[in-house]
This record gives sequence, C-alpha cells and structure tokens, in this order.
Amino acid sequence: EFILSEDYNKMTLVKSYQAHQSRVMMILFVLEMEWVLSTGQDKHFTWHCSESGQRLGGYRTSAGACGLQFDVETRHVFVGDHSGQVTILKLEQESCSLVTTFKGHTGGVTALCWDPIQRVLFSGSSDHSIIMWDIGGRKGTAIELQGHNDKVQSLSYAHHTRQLISCGADGGIVVWNMDVERQETPEWLDSDSCQKCDQPFFWNFKQMWDSKKIGLRQHHCRKCGKAVCGKCSSKRSSIPLMGFEFEVRVCDSCHESITDEERAPTATFHDSKHNIVHVHFDATRGWLLTSGTDKVIKLWDMTPVVS
Repeated sequence: EFILSEDYNKMTLVKSYQAHQSRVMMILFVLEMEWVLSTGQDKHFTWHCSESGQRLGGYRTSAGACGLQFDVETRHVFVGDHSGQVTILKLEQESCSLVTTFKGHTGGVTALCWDPIQRVLFSGSSDHSIIMWDIGGRKGTAIELQGHNDKVQSLSYAHHTRQLISCGADGGIVVWNMDVERQETPEWLDSDSCQKCDQPFFWNFKQMWDSKKIGLRQHHCRKCGKAVCGKCSSKRSSIPLMGFEFEVRVCDSCHESITDEERAPTATFHDSKHNIVHVHFDATRGWLLTSGTDKVIKLWDMTPVVS
C-alpha cells in the first residue's frame, strides 16, 4: 500500500500485506468496508483490514483465480477461477460462507464485471465467450455472448447506457448493447440419429446395419439445439439476440425462420491493434483506457459508440 504525492511523482510505502504464497492475480479495495480483497495462483481468496493490515479471513478456490468482484450492499464476493467456475461467497467481518457456484464456461474465467444496479454478473473466459448471469432476476438466466476470436481478457460496464465493453487477446474492443431482450441459447440435445432426416450417426451401428446406410457426423443447430447431420445444417447465420454476432451453424428450417431484423447486430466491433490485458472505462468523459502485452497504454474516446 502506497501514498501518492499530490503531483503524482512520488509513491511512499505505507504497509505490505502478506496475503498469498504465490503470484497475486487480482486486488480490490473496498473503501466502504476498509477491506482489501485479493486472489492468487495459490488457489486462495483472502481479505484484509486496510486500517490495521490484519488478515480477516480466506477461502480456498478450486483453481487459481484471476476474476474478482464485490457487491457492497449484500457483501457478496464473486471469484472466477481457471477451472471455469464462478464462486459466490458471503463475507462477514471475520468469516465467509459459500453461497453457490456457477459453471458455464469450457475454459478458465479471465475477467468478471458486476452491475450492482441491474444485479447481473458478466464473466469473460479463455473459451472466447462472455456469459451474463442474471442474479437479481432470480430466474437462473445465463445469456452467452460470442464476439471474440481469442480469449476475453477484460470487461467494463457503462451503467448509464447499459453497454458492456469487452476486450480480448485478438485486439478486439466489442461494445455490446445490453438494453435489448436477449435469449438463452438452448441445451444441445442428444440423439443417435439426425433429428431432421433420421440418418444414423456414425456410432449408431444397429441403425446403420438395419438401414444399410453409412453413419454421419453429428452437429448441433445453435438456434434450436437439435442434433443434426451436415446435410440438414448446411446454412450459417448470425443470431445476435442469442449472442452470436458471427455466423454459426443452424439447421435449414431454423435458417428460413430467422428474419433480417433478427440478424441486425447488437454489438459494434473495433480493432485496438494490440493484445489487451486490462481496461478501465471513465463514464463521465466516455474515455476508455487499454493496456496491452506490448507495454503500450492507449486512451480511446468512446463517445461515438457508448452514448
């Protein structure tokens, strides 16, 4: 912990917190509680009192964690780890209790962003996707957002316009309009044969033998979730309201049902020309700061797109 001089040219060391046994991944300072929250590669979440420097408590996570958010009103902390799991803990002054865990990513959680007004949590992952968890709605809704070609590295939220800003290792800055009625992606259905033409899949030996047909590879329609063969899902389409801003596989009947209005994009895409590892959005001026692995810090005027 340091004190900054008034001209920002000097930092004076105040105290050090012995918090982790290996690399610290994320820190949050909660001014209202006078708490310092941290996660590390040692698979531990800890919190300290910033006035005394005393360790107040800790919790062992399932893997090293680098996503961390806190809700002051309810004292809930959200921890995202490398296993793809998000853990929700309730903090007291010197104890914590497990509330629940979310598992929706196929890769590790790399970033978390909490909206205390709408009470939704956004999680970014190395699987290139973002999931919006509707915690305040109490309906268990999880909305997927697919708009990056590499791992999502950092997230920021503009509360006044309900726009999510995501940045990734692909150099992309994506601005998502969250003020639209989005739809959950369907669960993928299991079947031994195509649910459109009834052709057997290649592991269904009995039906292949009985029908004297060669087995086909299984695919899934992203809109209805049905198991289909390649012939019955030859078309591609974007489905922005389901979070698919890029074209994805859909079955032929779903492709015909998607209108041009439904294909209208709900996000804008911008190239930062560097691998972004962290962002900070200043809503008062509409400025976005990005820092990258190229050791470059860039300042962006986002008012044309975040307004």
